[in-house]
Amino acid sequence: MANVHLRKLSITLGGKPIIRELDLQVEPGEFLVLLGPSGCGKSTLLHSIAGLIDATAGSIEIGGQDMTLADPSERGIGMVFQSYALYPTMTVKDNMSFGLKMAGTPKAEIARRVERAAEMLQLDALLSRKPAQLSGGQRQRVAIGRALVREAGVFLFDEPLSNLDAKLRAELRRELKLLHARLGSTMIYVTHDQVEAMTLASRIVVMQGGVVQQIGTPAEVYERPANRFVAGFLGSPAMNFIEGEVDLHNRFSSRSLALALQEPMPTGAATLGVRPEHVHIDVDGPLKGTVTLVEPMGNHQVLWLDCGGQVLSAIVHGPAVFTAGQALRFGIDAARVSLFDPADGRRL
Repeated sequence: MANVHLRKLSITLGGKPIIRELDLQVEPGEFLVLLGPSGCGKSTLLHSIAGLIDATAGSIEIGGQDMTLADPSERGIGMVFQSYALYPTMTVKDNMSFGLKMAGTPKAEIARRVERAAEMLQLDALLSRKPAQLSGGQRQRVAIGRALVREAGVFLFDEPLSNLDAKLRAELRRELKLLHARLGSTMIYVTHDQVEAMTLASRIVVMQGGVVQQIGTPAEVYERPANRFVAGFLGSPAMNFIEGEVDLHNRFSSRSLALALQEPMPTGAATLGVRPEHVHIDVDGPLKGTVTLVEPMGNHQVLWLDCGGQVLSAIVHGPAVFTAGQALRFGIDAARVSLFDPADGRRL
């Protein structure tokens, strides 16, 4: 395993700045996830670490060595792309060993590495097959195995599960997490899928417009988002936002509701953020709403409530039945809310 240290890294493509003076320290053995919407620069950043895109300024250190100008083959990385990029005329075994053969690795060593990777990825029985004979999930396992046989210090994943259906994504996500626990290798993973980020990462880097918005553990980023963008990007349904103000009594109020805050907040205009799971349906609740839509989700329901013109989502567990037009009462867990500056979106 190796660390990765980016110092004031900037990347410009076609005269357009993509990454701006980014600083990032990836610890040895960490599973770091780069999360953000399409076009935010996360894949560009990953490709720069791999040496596939040149840095405009700044430096890239891998394993304590400056690799800013090094060729991809010299960086000690293994990379898995979104597309499987397998050789269609080669068997699974040949696809996994091709890079090692080109590097002049001894046959016995190639056999050992391929056998080890195949065992970890449950590919033992598929080594003689060709890609056309494999399912999408099996092909992606082969692509991962091809990276693993390099026994690199750092593994890079560029949205490797995005081409798979939901069931396969969930299965391979679990396998990747187990694989990381078994190998203990440094892994950097790019995705726009918040579920992948929350379940896989030891730390998440949330990006927007080539700029890091927040770095933290999944719990930190979810529970205490640094700004409104992070708050709205993580969570499904998204966090509810309510425009209002905080008064001298540390009470938030808007046209539709009022809430006594538990943490001292500055007075003035503010945006209240509350996650759907912190909106509690309660016959004795202080707030009133009308159900506008019910979304059954299997083990829970999502209720959409009209509260004086403010639309809120709430997650409800249990067998209770709700219908559109139903009036009900609810409360908000004041200990779990977030407040943001309405001007710049930063957390208050």
